[in-house]
Amino acid sequence: MPTQRLSVVVTRRLPDVVETRLKELFDVTLRDDDTPMTRDELAQAMRSADVLVPTITDNIDASLMAGAGERLKLIANFGAGVDHIDVQSARQRGILVSNTPGVLTEDTADMAMALMLAVTRKIPQGLQVMQSGGWRGWSPLANLGTRIGGKRLGILGMGRIGQAVARRAQAFGMQIHYHNRRRLRPEVEEKLEATWWESLDQMVARMDVISINCPHTPSTFHLLNARRLKLLKPTAVVINTSRGEVIDENALTRGLRAGEIAGAGLDVFEHGNEINPRLRELPNVVLLPHMGSATLEGRVEMGEKVIINIKTFADGHRPPDQVLPSML
Repeated sequence: MPTQRLSVVVTRRLPDVVETRLKELFDVTLRDDDTPMTRDELAQAMRSADVLVPTITDNIDASLMAGAGERLKLIANFGAGVDHIDVQSARQRGILVSNTPGVLTEDTADMAMALMLAVTRKIPQGLQVMQSGGWRGWSPLANLGTRIGGKRLGILGMGRIGQAVARRAQAFGMQIHYHNRRRLRPEVEEKLEATWWESLDQMVARMDVISINCPHTPSTFHLLNARRLKLLKPTAVVINTSRGEVIDENALTRGLRAGEIAGAGLDVFEHGNEINPRLRELPNVVLLPHMGSATLEGRVEMGEKVIINIKTFADGHRPPDQVLPSML
């Protein structure tokens, strides 16, 4: 298949440098604005294109896959997570799926630490006082938070991002603990000074801060459910920069409102942008609009990976970042 005749549809606006390079290499249909495609628009794109470049806002389920045209042979996802794509249905139809792993590790880990500090040091409350003009000067008892140095950090999911969070937390003097599907190699554990817990229940009951860094899969859905959230110390803080579905959001909200959990920093939510309104009312919660990977450098690197995956496919090879159902 000649590269210049490869039809590519991009579902959202991407950085100019990425869109320009895609236009140079392929027959690309770009989005005029930054609104998500409707389901009908997605269906039409999948009927007409050789390659679809979706994002996390595009829910590509089995029904959409069933209506895909014979030309569609690659879904080159702009993002690392692929839980919005029915990878099994794609494989059954002979459609390859690729993603953009690795490039967002440092940015997401930075945001996890930022949320950790924002919640424990009450940074939003300080900002609110200053912006409202309510500050009347320094006081020994005003805006007291808690330090993170010396505290126990429990990381759920010790992949690339989890390990990056651990490295940063080390620099802050935190004690690193983790629960993972597989235990890390001894030399990695030693370097991170990390303690592995086979039992998630036992770990969460002892931590001062919980950082969620695992993907959303059937096995991680509501990994922090109502029962596990009850195990947390009342002084514990929950940080989530991974996927909202990993936490039972209603149970978390109840725990925060009841004072059973000290605070939370959330960059992702169980129902996308439909956030539990009771969360917005809580002073001990910091909410961000999925900003964990939002750096210009990160978005450009994601786009470069998308281009490499498409170009490799166009040249007759399997994309280097192909996703298989067995990987999920």
